[in-house]
Amino acid sequence: MILKSFKRINQELSPKNYFFGPEWIVLGVNNVCNLHCKMCDVGTKTLETNFAQNLIGTHPLNMPLDLIKKVIDQVAIHYPKAKLGYAFTEPLVYPHLETSLQYAKEKNIKTTITTNALTLKQNAKRLVDANLGELYISLDGPEEIHNKIRGHKKSFQKAIEGIEDIFKLNPKQPVSVFCVITEWNIGYLKEFIAFFKDFPLKEIGFMHTNFTPQSVADNHNLIWKTKYKATASNIDEINIDNYNLELLWNEIQEIKNEKTSFKVIFSPEISSKDKLIEFYHNPEKIIGKRCNDVFSNIMIKSDGSVIPSHGRCYNLNLGNIYNNSLKEIWNTNVLKEFRSDLIKNNGLLPACSRCCSAF
Repeated sequence: MILKSFKRINQELSPKNYFFGPEWIVLGVNNVCNLHCKMCDVGTKTLETNFAQNLIGTHPLNMPLDLIKKVIDQVAIHYPKAKLGYAFTEPLVYPHLETSLQYAKEKNIKTTITTNALTLKQNAKRLVDANLGELYISLDGPEEIHNKIRGHKKSFQKAIEGIEDIFKLNPKQPVSVFCVITEWNIGYLKEFIAFFKDFPLKEIGFMHTNFTPQSVADNHNLIWKTKYKATASNIDEINIDNYNLELLWNEIQEIKNEKTSFKVIFSPEISSKDKLIEFYHNPEKIIGKRCNDVFSNIMIKSDGSVIPSHGRCYNLNLGNIYNNSLKEIWNTNVLKEFRSDLIKNNGLLPACSRCCSAF
């Protein structure tokens, strides 16, 4: 708690001179996904957005082995306590996954993987053998609902087979499941929780939709287009008017009253039905307090280029691992100025209003 307080004071009083290192190094190890999610710009092939460009806008298709080893070496030298998060775009199809995980293990770097789990069964033993830290599984509801959202008729079944194999190999493996709330799975969230009642999960997290409507991007760009250009994102196939918020609010309350063997969270935590309506129908309203990730995360793309935070952030050029050390990038003037601009504007810019980093 004392360290957390010091960090917060440092962020507020001197954001350009942040004395603490990153907690996460987020990896965009490849530019390909094997599913077609309806709430994702990559899945809907809406490729001109910041989010899509951050995930699949670089070359080569896969981060070269020598580059990811360089990243791991840099983490070991400069920030050995930071976690290496394999997060984008779908790390389980990354050809150097096993080798790089083993290399991180040799360097005593903690690793995590965020995956849609379509190929988890084939990779389960490799992950356990590599001493993977935490495994985060992205699922969107019960079988039929999930498969519809992901555009694959067996994606849910394959993910469950993989989770079961992980627990067979290592019953103590930390596994959490995260579900994005969308118009298609509202009304099925309780059923989703019930499905996992006998699984030794660490946590199930429900994430309210992260989205940027064009109107919010336009308003943001009136002020910030030159420095931090925003685009609409994750809205192509989503229709907020189709969200049954009355049903969603009731379902959230029922889930919170249930007893489960694992932790259940909602992000953000919304305190009333009126606030829930505000979240979805007034996206220009800032409800978060500040960006939590710009002081704790950076993301490295497949070509070695680095942006703040993760894939949802502005496509700023912080440097490149081929040319700059991790320490130089973490303290680059571009990132210092971005942190300062955020703090000067009460922690968030207009287009940050529904980003997960705000909560």
